[in-house]
Amino acid sequence: MSKPELYQASIRDVAFGNGVKIVEPCNLYDCTIGDDCFIGPFTEIQKGVGIGARTRVQSHSFICELVTIGEDCFIGHGVMFINDTFAAGGPARGRKELWRETRIGNRVSIGSNATIMPVRILDGVVIGAGAVVTKDITVAGTYAGNPARLVPRR
Repeated sequence: MSKPELYQASIRDVAFGNGVKIVEPCNLYDCTIGDDCFIGPFTEIQKGVGIGARTRVQSHSFICELVTIGEDCFIGHGVMFINDTFAAGGPARGRKELWRETRIGNRVSIGSNATIMPVRILDGVVIGAGAVVTKDITVAGTYAGNPARLVPRR
């Protein structure tokens, strides 16, 4: 019987702004975290990610490569960002040229357990808990469901 290769969660090569608070354990590497951000436990933030000032990332969230999040955002518990759209019919398996980017504007709130595919979301949008965002959001408002749709105002 062979032994597995073990890795430890770590924080390495991160550019931190002033006043950042992190609750460990978490895995942050080769990313940028702006001033006065909060990063909750059991969070992974990957290479090249940029997070704007005063943004809160709650526990158990995963922010993959090619994601940029604006200032004053809220990322709820268990939010998953995806960069691989299975464009070749399955996982890209290391073919990063198949990955796509996600850009989140300022003052965006994303509810717990939402899944964010490679999209662009403009400023001031609210994404409901459990929503699956599959297309760019270019109209301000609240979005919910799978796939996420604009919730009509009452």
